[in-house]
Amino acid sequence: MTELIVRRLLVDLKTPLPRRWNGGDAFRTALFDALSMSFPAGEQFFIDAVKRGLEALPADGRGRFDAEVRAFIGQEATHRRVHTLFNEHLHAQGFSNRWEPRIRRRQEALAGMGPRNWLAVTAATEHLTALFSEHLMAHPAPLAGAEPRLVQLWLWHCAEESEHRSTAFDLYRALGGNDTWRLRIFRVVTGHFLLDLARQTVNNLWHDGSLFKPSTWASAWRTLFGGQGLLSGSVAGWRRYRRTDFHPSQGRDVAARAWLLAHAAIAPPVARSRA
Repeated sequence: MTELIVRRLLVDLKTPLPRRWNGGDAFRTALFDALSMSFPAGEQFFIDAVKRGLEALPADGRGRFDAEVRAFIGQEATHRRVHTLFNEHLHAQGFSNRWEPRIRRRQEALAGMGPRNWLAVTAATEHLTALFSEHLMAHPAPLAGAEPRLVQLWLWHCAEESEHRSTAFDLYRALGGNDTWRLRIFRVVTGHFLLDLARQTVNNLWHDGSLFKPSTWASAWRTLFGGQGLLSGSVAGWRRYRRTDFHPSQGRDVAARAWLLAHAAIAPPVARSRA
């Protein structure tokens, strides 16, 4: 069992945000805005998946996961609420969320499938977000010069993603999920995630008026494929998921733990999954 802690985020999300809040960089702002647009619908799916997974376990097997699932839901519900507030600023600035409807259509396609499939999708997506989080915690250059309150928001979210990275995976295993189906779904999820992220980022850049500027794509190259790029730096972790002996706990969480400990004043605990 993984100990999870539900926290409040004490960051001002009422004051309007600068249009290019991420260090004045159009690409980095558009990329992070795109990610935020996916979170409210995505986090709700993860909540529903672990609820269904817990309910599908035999009664005598639920005790192992009950507290962890409650805390997982608490963390994800907080992420959903915070990013909903963030996204309201983007909507006020005229940005259109094209990603969320695609997420909802895919969720509808999964409606008739069993909880193991929901958990496999959740575990795969959680691995991708954990890789992003792990890399950003260790190499925060993509947030250089960003609005300070939003730096705190993103690092808090990243730290908690690292903390609860094992929950859906362990439930999938507990329900008898196998590697063949896990890896098949992982490939599909990876393709959808990267394509949707690219489409929404491009849409954001178009609305911002910076899509065709050379400086935009120079930043894109540095951010994604530079020496510490978000994508180039995550390839090894992506491959790790394909191993039969993989477990999410193999990831590096030292930076996440250190951040949560050092920033307890702005992300104070409100509940724990165990004493």
